[in-house]
Amino acid sequence: MFKLFAKKSLGQNFLINEGVIARIIEAAQLNSNDCVLEVGPGTGNLTRELAKAAGTVIAIEKDYRAIEELQKEMPGNVRITEADVLELKPETLNLPPVYKVVANLPYYITSHFLRLMLEDWPRPALAILMVQREVAQRMMAKPPDSNMLALSVQYYADVSKVMDVSRGSFRPMPNVDSAVIKLTPRETPLSPARGQQLFDIAGACFAGKRKQLLTTMPDAIGKDKDATRALLEKLSINPMARPETLTLNDWLNLIKEL
Repeated sequence: MFKLFAKKSLGQNFLINEGVIARIIEAAQLNSNDCVLEVGPGTGNLTRELAKAAGTVIAIEKDYRAIEELQKEMPGNVRITEADVLELKPETLNLPPVYKVVANLPYYITSHFLRLMLEDWPRPALAILMVQREVAQRMMAKPPDSNMLALSVQYYADVSKVMDVSRGSFRPMPNVDSAVIKLTPRETPLSPARGQQLFDIAGACFAGKRKQLLTTMPDAIGKDKDATRALLEKLSINPMARPETLTLNDWLNLIKEL
């Protein structure tokens, strides 16, 4: 392992716990035919183990200081690409039709990266992501404690937790604990336009914190309160309910009815 001074501006916290790395490799269910896209290899601790388990590893690193050492130290089945993953055009990577994503994500890019990966990129077969523990909990939330992030992610993928990770597993040590999550993308039930309609309406409802659907939904769907009440009752949804109590199926049924 080579030394690299962590840049706070890049959100760098390098994973050093070998046990956590082993669990990530296990969760990714890799074999010699797999292509893995790794985001943020850093000092390459996880990259080396991915290279042993997978056929090909494409590692995306934004920090130019790490590129030369990574290229020097990694085995031949690892391809290092210097890029900001948030600005990357995935077609430039020549990804195979089936690939997996493994990432120890800088916390500040988590939401943006999830949107790109699930909405804009060719959808991976599997994603194993290190995220802030609180964010993992929000992503996995179910009614009556749902939220916009949970709805957005669960619309595209099944979400489960692999493990909690203490802050002592990183250098430098972050101020919060982390968790490894597993995303298994699936076919989306709505067209892109209708999916966006779902997120627009749900977003407007969730923005009115602790407000009832009958207060926030009429403007979002372009109906008056009486029509909104009738629509919700037809779908067996209580008009006085709050958005965090609705299931994904409730939102899907609403969009289909509209």
